[in-house]
Amino acid sequence: MADDIDEKTRPKTKPTWAKPVTVIASVLVVALVAVGAWLIVDRQSTNEQGEKREAFLQAARQTVLNLTTISAESADADVARLLEGATGDFKAEFEGREGPFVEVVQQAGVDTTGEVLEAGIQNEDGTCASSLVASRAMVSNADQSEPEARDFRLRVTICDENGKLLASKVEFVP
Repeated sequence: MADDIDEKTRPKTKPTWAKPVTVIASVLVVALVAVGAWLIVDRQSTNEQGEKREAFLQAARQTVLNLTTISAESADADVARLLEGATGDFKAEFEGREGPFVEVVQQAGVDTTGEVLEAGIQNEDGTCASSLVASRAMVSNADQSEPEARDFRLRVTICDENGKLLASKVEFVP
């Protein structure tokens, strides 16, 4: 009978292995949560970087389309659209020369329709990215009514200026 009382009143003790197993399990849970959080943050960062690269590339494509698509009928608007997406050296090359350029296009009856064949990011340095863009322009003028294909390879540098992606440099690549 004394044994029965001792069994009922004696506090139950956990086995000696229970405490280390609990500590190890807790450490594993914390480590798994930390690794999961790190993977989520890393994936978000990778997605944001990919979206940023795609935005730079799309701006380079659009710059080339603006540069290779000009019509005598809409030359003023075409040049204005080109300058709207320009900054730096590229903008400086055109500013002040819009009038004579438009005049030549209109007098010659130039009509070009551009398309981007391929494009890819060459390098990037935070706020700017340089892309290589292969394009084709179908060109006709007053003397040549049948369009002729002209292929170009361009290096386009796009910079983020206050949240707006602008072309700062355009170079023809041989």
